[in-house]
Amino acid sequence: MSVLQTLQDRSNNTCELCSAEKDLTQYTIPPSLNENVDNDILVCKTCLDQIEENIDMDPNHWRCLNDSMWSEHVAVQIMAWRMLQRLRNEGWPQDLLDMMYLDDEALALARATGEHEDEANKIIHRDSNGVILESGDSVVLVKDLKVKGSSMVAKQGTAVRNIRLDHENAEYIEGKVDGQQIVIITQFVKKL
Repeated sequence: MSVLQTLQDRSNNTCELCSAEKDLTQYTIPPSLNENVDNDILVCKTCLDQIEENIDMDPNHWRCLNDSMWSEHVAVQIMAWRMLQRLRNEGWPQDLLDMMYLDDEALALARATGEHEDEANKIIHRDSNGVILESGDSVVLVKDLKVKGSSMVAKQGTAVRNIRLDHENAEYIEGKVDGQQIVIITQFVKKL
């Protein structure tokens, strides 16, 4: 059974965050790099657009987290925690966060993207032109890069899709080049 089928079965074909039944898609929770039922959730288009910040947050839509934060699935709990963190200045999300419990491992994963940080304390990744990079973006290499620890050379012009950000260092991102996961310095990439 595929990951998507498993997610559909466990959620009864509803969004695991808001219970919507239309436009459902599989979402891999960052910083996970591979799809599996422990890292993925089933979400609707409305939730996905707000998670990926393609549209402005609608705080009232996220009142559904009052229920989904109690999910038995850790991936759903993590995503609920992150969305509540984004909305914590609204007031009511902070009350839910105060009630919510994540074990140490789940809390570490939830904090991996820096959702809990104040905007002033967040690390901002910028490409060679100063454009802000986000997790999931695609970039292109602006210079040939020798990959440390291997004989591989990542050629200029190589596209790196679905990048992940290093949340401790603004100069590092991760991505796959020729099927190999590597760390890339942001000054050598340009956002597509």
